[in-house]
Amino acid sequence: MSHSLYSTTYHLRAHKRDGFIEFVKALLLTPFILHTRPISSRPTSSSLAAKSSSASAQPAVASTLYRSPTEAALVGPDPAAAAAAGFEVESAPDGDANVARYCEVLECIEALIMDHMAHQSSGLPELSRLTQLVPSVGTFFTPLPLRDSFLEINKKRSIAGRRNVPPSFNDIRHLLNLSQVTAIASTLELITFDGDMTLYADGADFSRDSVLVDLIVNLLRQSVTLPLQVTPEMLRDTSSDFRVFYTESGRPIYLPNCGNYLFRFDPATDRLVYIPEADYQPPWMCQWSSAAAAISTILDIGQACAEQSCEEMGILDRVRIIRKERAVGVVSHPEASLSREQLDELALAIQRRLNNYQYAKRVAGITNGAVSAVQVPFCAFNGGSDVWLDIGNKSIGVRLLQEVVGGVAEKDTLHIGDQFLSTGNDLWTRSCAATAWITSPGETADLLRQLHAEMTRTRGAKSDLAVEATA
Repeated sequence: MSHSLYSTTYHLRAHKRDGFIEFVKALLLTPFILHTRPISSRPTSSSLAAKSSSASAQPAVASTLYRSPTEAALVGPDPAAAAAAGFEVESAPDGDANVARYCEVLECIEALIMDHMAHQSSGLPELSRLTQLVPSVGTFFTPLPLRDSFLEINKKRSIAGRRNVPPSFNDIRHLLNLSQVTAIASTLELITFDGDMTLYADGADFSRDSVLVDLIVNLLRQSVTLPLQVTPEMLRDTSSDFRVFYTESGRPIYLPNCGNYLFRFDPATDRLVYIPEADYQPPWMCQWSSAAAAISTILDIGQACAEQSCEEMGILDRVRIIRKERAVGVVSHPEASLSREQLDELALAIQRRLNNYQYAKRVAGITNGAVSAVQVPFCAFNGGSDVWLDIGNKSIGVRLLQEVVGGVAEKDTLHIGDQFLSTGNDLWTRSCAATAWITSPGETADLLRQLHAEMTRTRGAKSDLAVEATA
C-alpha cells in the first residue's frame, strides 16, 4: 500500500475526522464536479448544410470532440481545429461562473450557521437545521463570512480552478480559520495558544528569536490579553522570555494549565509567580478541584486502563507510566517510539473506560457524600509522541482565564491550537471560545498576520509589523 493511500485510509476513520469540515467538503463537491465536465463540440446546422454538397470529397469529421487529448485523438481533431472547420465549440465553464457556484454553496452554509446561532440563543440548538445535517456540530460564537473568505483563499489555493483535485480538508480548514479571524478581529479581547506545534515544534522551546514573538507583541499593542499554556521549558527559563510581552503591553501575562494551576509573570523579578488556587478558582471549579478522592479514582482507573492497553498491544516493555498529582502519562523509552495508531488506541481506550465509569456512576446513583457526587472533568489525549490523562481540560483553563482577566465573553475569545480531533486536547475549547485549527508554528505566524491585518482594518491600529513570508 502506498504512503498516500495509507494516509488517506487512516484519516477516513471516525476519530480522525471532523464532522462539520466533512459536511462542508461534501457540499463543495457539487461545484467541483460541475467544473470537471468534458468539453464537447457539435457541428452547427449551417456548417452541416455548407459541407453536405462536398461531403463525399472530404474526409469525415467526428461529431463529438473532447477536451481530453487522449479522447480527442480517438475521435477526431481538437477543439481549435473543429472551430476552424466551422464547428460550434463549447468552451470550459467560465472561471468566474465556477467561483459563483462555490460562493452560492458557502452562502447557504453561512445561513445555516446563522440559523444555528439563533437556536443557540433560544436554548434549542438541537432543533437547528445544521444539527439535523451534522449531529456532532458544536457551538458558534460568531457568524462566519465564508463567501468573502473563500474569495481570498481561492487566490492562494486555486480551489475553483482545479479540475482534478477536489476541495480538501486543509482547504476547508484554512477557509474556516480565515473566516473566524475576520469575524472576531473587531472585538477580540483574549487569545490563548497551545504549545507544541502551535508556538514551537514538538518537544522544542519557545525561542525568544522566534518570528512569533514580534507578531504576538503587535497583538498585545492592540489591547489583547495573552495567556500561554504552561510547558516545562517555560518554567525552567523565563528570565526575559515574557519581559518583552509585558513591556510592550503593560498588561498581565498568564500561563494556565487546564485549570490545575495558574502562573503570572512578575515584572519586578522577571519570573513566573504561582497563584494559590484559593485566589483564582471560582466556586464552580472548587467543587471538583478539592475532591482528592474522586481525582485519585479517575487517575487510578486511567492508569490501570493504560497498563492493560499497553499489555494487550505488547508494548509494555517499551513505555513507562508516569503518575503525577493530577495526571497520568504513557511515555515511550528514548530508544523506542510508538506509532500514531498505538497512541490513538491508548487515548481512546482511556476515554472510553472513564466515560463508561462516570456514566455508570450517574445511572446507578452511587453517592458517598459530597465527594462521590462530584463529576471530575478529565482529558485523555494523544500528545504526538506520548499519551496523557489530565484532570481538567483546556475549556476549564480558558473559562478560568476569561474570568481572571475581567469577564471576557466567549465571542471575544480565540484559541489557536493543533489538536481538534477526538484524540486531541484542544477540542474542548470549542465549547467556550472561537477557535483556529493550525498544524505548525508557520501556520500560526500566517494566521497572526491575517489577524493583525484585519484588526488594523477594523480598529484603525497601527504597527511596524513586518509582513514577510515565513520559510
